[in-house]
Amino acid sequence: MIIGIPKEIKNNENRVGMTPSGVHELVRHGHTVYVQHTAGEGSGFADSDYEKAGATILPTIEETYAKAEMIIKVKEPIEPEYALVRKGQLLFTYFHFACDRALTEAMVASGATCIAYETVVGPQGGLPLLVPMSEVAGRMSVQQGAHFLEKPHGGRGVLLGGVPGVKPAKVLVVGAGVVGRNAALMAAGLGADVTITDISLPILRHVAETMPANIRTLYSSRHNIESELPTTDLVIGSVLIPGAKAPKLITRDMLKLLRKGSVMVDVAIDQGGCFETSHPTTHSDPVYEVDGIVHYAVANIPGAVPYTSTLALTNATLPYALRLADMGWREACAADKGLAEGVNIVDGKITYKAVAEAWDMPYHELCKA
Repeated sequence: MIIGIPKEIKNNENRVGMTPSGVHELVRHGHTVYVQHTAGEGSGFADSDYEKAGATILPTIEETYAKAEMIIKVKEPIEPEYALVRKGQLLFTYFHFACDRALTEAMVASGATCIAYETVVGPQGGLPLLVPMSEVAGRMSVQQGAHFLEKPHGGRGVLLGGVPGVKPAKVLVVGAGVVGRNAALMAAGLGADVTITDISLPILRHVAETMPANIRTLYSSRHNIESELPTTDLVIGSVLIPGAKAPKLITRDMLKLLRKGSVMVDVAIDQGGCFETSHPTTHSDPVYEVDGIVHYAVANIPGAVPYTSTLALTNATLPYALRLADMGWREACAADKGLAEGVNIVDGKITYKAVAEAWDMPYHELCKA
């Protein structure tokens, strides 16, 4: 198969779809790999690293798309890329269709096959291609939250871990999935007083049994969240419904319960956000205030640490990329029902129900697409 790895053009997105090591494996399997010039530079990988791995470097994004049967990316195509995607082409990347109608309509119109990292299901369940970036985003959310709690950056001027004689900051983590658990672990490691909420009692039991003593669990309900907000300094939103829009668990009217200068980090912003007052921001302009509360809602948080993120992502995606390239997507998905869950759009038809429902568009079963 002919595989293309374009340079990411989303704001401050320095990750790349595949490391030179991953490219080497694809080439070793007999596939041709084209990498756009400087695609890996932001992650610390030079063109020469890819050439040594067996790739051919192409000067432009247009040429990379034009030659490739399969495109491997990190983030969803943005508007300048829409016209480059063609009928019958396979795109393997994060899409988050349920929060972007324009992207959904563009990919439907393109006639391409879109396999979304975020809805691929692993052999034991879970979302194996979302996990590595969720781990990074969860940990980064606390770093960023601590930064913006500082007074020069708009926050209350609170040190997350406190000092002897001064209580630590209180952190509320909404959602105990991969993002939430990593956020809680990071905040606890910095010495914060952490509360993590979820609607799953088995998950809360697991957290209580395995996490540090300064992490407390709380059943997630509006009443319980509202009870926590008056004494909370940092809120991490980490709720996920695979492939669908995130529920709005903190509403505009609940902001009045927080103290001015408190910080809210919405890691669920890729799926529309779990705070009513959230809208996507970028690494170059990451925060804004609503009612005196600092909001951080960068849609590609792991892009701030691209070396770590690219290595972690390739570790997860490479086995699937090899299967898709070796077998073709139809045969690979027939052999792996979890991979088939990743197929969101085929030849103009939406094959993932949550995406179709998000935009009130027709849904087609994959076997009939």
